[in-house]
Amino acid sequence: MGYHRAGFEVVGVDIRPRPNYPFQFILLDALEAMRELCQEFDLVHASPPCQPHTALTKGTNFGRQYIDLLPQMRELCTWYGVPWVIENVPGAGIRRDLTLCGEMFGLGVIRHRYFEINWWGGEPEQPEHIAHRGPVRGWRHGVWRDGPYIAAYGRGGGKGTVAEMQDAMDIHWTDVHEELTEAIPPAYTEYIGRQFQRPGGWGSVQRGEPDTEPIPECIRPYLKHSPEGRLVSV
Repeated sequence: MGYHRAGFEVVGVDIRPRPNYPFQFILLDALEAMRELCQEFDLVHASPPCQPHTALTKGTNFGRQYIDLLPQMRELCTWYGVPWVIENVPGAGIRRDLTLCGEMFGLGVIRHRYFEINWWGGEPEQPEHIAHRGPVRGWRHGVWRDGPYIAAYGRGGGKGTVAEMQDAMDIHWTDVHEELTEAIPPAYTEYIGRQFQRPGGWGSVQRGEPDTEPIPECIRPYLKHSPEGRLVSV
């Protein structure tokens, strides 16, 4: 939804059916979709499963095994030379090119997320990480804490209800608990999408604007010069 708000035509991919998804949807393994379709898009955003990296897995669910798809997704993105964003939770093995927090956008969740981005021009503009206004509401180690944020994961212990998660993250196209707990606020991707499109921004080469930054060698095969002398997608 965030990229849609920023002006993109959005296509979603998941290995499981998502009937509530509001845009075109492809039922396919994400890695397979990358190999078959990635070069048809101006920007690829990947959110590999976060379970291998979450604090919950390392604590409450310690011992459970999860596949880490981050390295494979990064390798595919790099190999095919597409503009890409990889998102995951704190603790994941990705570069922290950009860190976003719900408080930066006045939301009712903290929900820190890291973004690894192959910037083509300029640097990502990092919003100020505003001080949190209090704790996340709920029980922690037998102590009740009340605060302005809800816990948008799990159940019980004062965690957010479906309606609270919808309002806190500004997500109203689904009421499925699992989908809400795995989602990121659309404000995050709207912010990234607008940076991609700004004049001179990291997506400017894809839009055929003058080349002002060195182009990675792995990307050059997918670009050509237009009659006006600009680099455009093949």
